[in-house]
Amino acid sequence: MARYLISFNDGAMDHIPAEDLPDVGKAAHAVSQEAVTAGVWVYGGGLERQQASIVATDGTVTDGLFPETKEVIGGLTIVDVATREEALEWAAKMAAACRCAQEVREIMTDPEVDVMLRESASRG
Repeated sequence: MARYLISFNDGAMDHIPAEDLPDVGKAAHAVSQEAVTAGVWVYGGGLERQQASIVATDGTVTDGLFPETKEVIGGLTIVDVATREEALEWAAKMAAACRCAQEVREIMTDPEVDVMLRESASRG
């Protein structure tokens, strides 16, 4: 199994009239429930419409975006599925529900972190 980030950019839903937003929310929750029931849901949610706080390597905090940042994530879902094709199928369902395009990226795993998690879980 592999984890995939399914996301859309901030502002991607701005074309939706305010009176349609409750229906979009219902549709998105229905797809989320379907993913939970299918056992592939890991996490999901929207992000507040705000600029990020950037924390530099020296610990300095700056509010704003990196100069090269053009777009920011507006919402995300993480699924744990067997194939990229399956992740794309979930993204298509989210795109239809949210009425906006979705981006799909595989989340890289780190075997050392996996070992840490297993050891932590075995300690209780």
